[in-house]
Amino acid sequence: MQIRLNRPYALNEQGRRDSSEDGIFPEKGAAAVDNRFFLVCDGVGGHEKGEVASRTVCEAFAAFLGSADLTDFDERFFDKALEYAYVWLDKADTESGERKMGTTLTFACFHSRGVFAAHIGDSRIYHLRRQGSRADILYKSGDHSIVGELIRAGVITAEEAATHPKKNVVTRVMQPNQEIPAKADVYETNDLSAGDYFFLCTDGILESVSDELLCDIAGRDIDDESKMKEIHKACLDGSHDNYSAYLIPVGGVID
Repeated sequence: MQIRLNRPYALNEQGRRDSSEDGIFPEKGAAAVDNRFFLVCDGVGGHEKGEVASRTVCEAFAAFLGSADLTDFDERFFDKALEYAYVWLDKADTESGERKMGTTLTFACFHSRGVFAAHIGDSRIYHLRRQGSRADILYKSGDHSIVGELIRAGVITAEEAATHPKKNVVTRVMQPNQEIPAKADVYETNDLSAGDYFFLCTDGILESVSDELLCDIAGRDIDDESKMKEIHKACLDGSHDNYSAYLIPVGGVID
């Protein structure tokens, strides 16, 4: 399978915070159609040096995979890259005690058999497919958070989660020097069509962009840059956190 990407577009914005704890790879404005893997990470609020953690994980994956042959990328390959990133996190950790830096992770790799995606935390991955004037969600990652668990258990609705007092409490993150490092949930697919999108984002995006709005924007008859500008506009109006994302358009697929 040959997957042709159209130009990916990124957001990596400070928002209304005093500093940014988000990290992305490639850096904003640097992605091209020949990039094969992407990351969006969010340094976890309430932890020390979240910005160091998110940047370190992005840099570690870039170092491990940057010159690698990703043709036959699989979960074992990803696990090696994740292990490498944990080594970098361990080296970057200069804090003692229980308050350690941490970060979420979203990752997507386009290879010869399809797409491999993985996530840790409450940053999110979407696989979208245009259907007429809107898009449908083929896959949405499940947040590793208290409200995510409550939604999956049927205790609260997604609408109730938006105002839940523990909506920002994550239950799984990447942290250094852990006896049992957090594992990622994985999504793999070879069901790809021209016009599909993969959307990786931090929870700052989700403050302003609902699933319904995302599907509406993805389905509009405008170019991809304009679609990302519409997402950015929504976040300018409604997001208080840092907000970062990658919109990755599938241009064509040859089996």
